[in-house]
Amino acid sequence: MIDPLIATFTILALAIVVFIWNKIPPAIVALGVALALFSTGVVTFEQTIAGFGDPIVVYLAGLFVVSEALDATGVTAWAGQQLTRRVGEKRSAVLIALMLLSAGLTALISVNGAVAALIPVGVMLATRTKQPPSQMLIPMVFAAHAGSMLTLLGTPINLMVSDLAVEAGGRPFGFFEFALVGVPLLLGVVLICLFLGPKLLPWHSSENAPRDLSRHAETLAADYSLEHSETAVTYETGITEIVIPPRSQFLGDHVYPGMRTESGELVVVAIHRQGAALASADLRVGDVVLLRGAWESIDRRVAHPGLVAVDAPDQVRRQAVVLGPRAWFAAAVLVVMVAVLATGVLPPAIVVMFAGGLLVATRVITVTQAQRSISLPTLVIVAGMVPLSTAIQTSGAADLIAQALNSWFGGGSPHLLLLGVVLVVLILGQFISNLATVLIVAPIAVAVAETAHISPLPMMMAITVAGAASFLTPVATAGNLMVQEPGSYRFSDYWRLGLPCIALFGFVAVLIVPLIWPF
Repeated sequence: MIDPLIATFTILALAIVVFIWNKIPPAIVALGVALALFSTGVVTFEQTIAGFGDPIVVYLAGLFVVSEALDATGVTAWAGQQLTRRVGEKRSAVLIALMLLSAGLTALISVNGAVAALIPVGVMLATRTKQPPSQMLIPMVFAAHAGSMLTLLGTPINLMVSDLAVEAGGRPFGFFEFALVGVPLLLGVVLICLFLGPKLLPWHSSENAPRDLSRHAETLAADYSLEHSETAVTYETGITEIVIPPRSQFLGDHVYPGMRTESGELVVVAIHRQGAALASADLRVGDVVLLRGAWESIDRRVAHPGLVAVDAPDQVRRQAVVLGPRAWFAAAVLVVMVAVLATGVLPPAIVVMFAGGLLVATRVITVTQAQRSISLPTLVIVAGMVPLSTAIQTSGAADLIAQALNSWFGGGSPHLLLLGVVLVVLILGQFISNLATVLIVAPIAVAVAETAHISPLPMMMAITVAGAASFLTPVATAGNLMVQEPGSYRFSDYWRLGLPCIALFGFVAVLIVPLIWPF
């Protein structure tokens, strides 16, 4: 039988190496960790699968659905459009507004949801201020990381450390309690990006930036000489441009404006050939057909291999839709959800699960949309890493590492102990998922607090702050990775602006956190 302590350290080391290697999907690594711990007898069967029933997994799944409802109904795109209409074209005003919007959305729907929704907005604002997207997108993501420290909803880590603090004999963190450090962090990141960004960020032109489709209906009306009402986009009904590619089975089909497709679900609005409108045509390669109908019918049509959509219908729907009843209902559900979470009268997983279920039951989003919105890799990472966190506690690894930290950093100063734990999170969090990093380090931080006879609260809050400081590499978080292509960023572009930001987060974690949550 392998010694549990040796097995835990070996599996932990291998997991870190494989995470950094980045050749195997993180979700597969997390499952492998759980299976390896079970195979070596470090954790029981019940402990191995406990992560899949953990409340944080349910909470995350529900939050994905709520985020999808806000995005699919156009609420997040509308917020970005309102920003673009009000801030003008001055670089500093635009950058500050974009970063504050990114932080605010993150506080409600998580980093990944906010970044995904705002990438087209960031690109559009960069164009309007005559700058490349590379000057806007990294600041937008960094602000999202800071925004994750504003509320309990900002990141799954917040809820997780709150639960761990209770298990360690402390108390849960309040819904807005994170903002005590989140607000200074956000202000600091905004100032760093505002003054150092132009010097430290690259000026890359981007060929991969997403198109601005916020005025798609007006563009089509002008291009096809149509009335705006003929190209208007609503939540139920949309419009799409279809190009006929070579070898399409539709070549030679006779079409004309006003006719319905063979399914009867879509109407031909216009036909263009080499830029000229046609009253009718036998379809040729390169012809463009404008189709109108229900979004579900459009999605089925553009999925046909014999057709090519000029713009993805899903992107048009998210950016060009005028807010309707479903959008307002989704926003109302979000407000109520936040209010209930802030009161703490119900478990967070129950609140978020009810909100997501309500949005599906009222058909704000479809079951298919809800299923697609749930990121299974993220849930698997959380569920798969929970057994490792358990193993670190039960095998004695946490106590051993805590004793080592006390030996190296103790010296009667809890600040030095806190510095040691924070440094571990800051370093690991640049190469592996910050969620996985905190799951690994949290039991160690608890053991350090117990060994030093100090409160677990500053330890938990400090590793949360350090976990949010994923600035130095594109692989640190999904948000960082999302902007790499539209911003044409290289691997080295992140750390230049990331270094002063990570220094800020480290300073707050080690020196400011203990002032608010004393040892």
